[in-house]
Amino acid sequence: MPDYHDLRYLGQTDSPLPESPEQAELEAVPDPHADIDYLVRFAVPEFTSLCPVTGQPDFAHLVVDYVPDGRILESKSLKLFLGAFRNHGAFHEDCTLLIARRIQGAIQPKWLRIGGYWFPRGGIPIDVFYQTGEPPAGVWIPDQGVPPYRGRG
Repeated sequence: MPDYHDLRYLGQTDSPLPESPEQAELEAVPDPHADIDYLVRFAVPEFTSLCPVTGQPDFAHLVVDYVPDGRILESKSLKLFLGAFRNHGAFHEDCTLLIARRIQGAIQPKWLRIGGYWFPRGGIPIDVFYQTGEPPAGVWIPDQGVPPYRGRG
């Protein structure tokens, strides 16, 4: 059984949001099924950040898919990392790719895909997608299931 005592957030009742995404720590644990390839999905339907120009809130539905390579993301640290964007001013593209790069650096997955489905700013929805290459053969990769923005029509 792995030792989880060196995790900073899991099991703690006092885990304030980090001041910024740069200060947030993404934690990983050993993959309990490292002998097989499988997909892990995190859906974040209420992600928020700030417009770097106006300071107004921006909202997105993020979907993060990855195939582990020996380590998996610890979800509470991911939640705190993503929450740190609430006071972070950046464009949609920057936020989406910063998240992808931090996850990549934390766990070095075999494959990573992130879909950033942003709600309209200035009347234009901006969706941002990133993928590290082809997924491993034989892994079921379902559609991310987020419909394109349609407005009220």
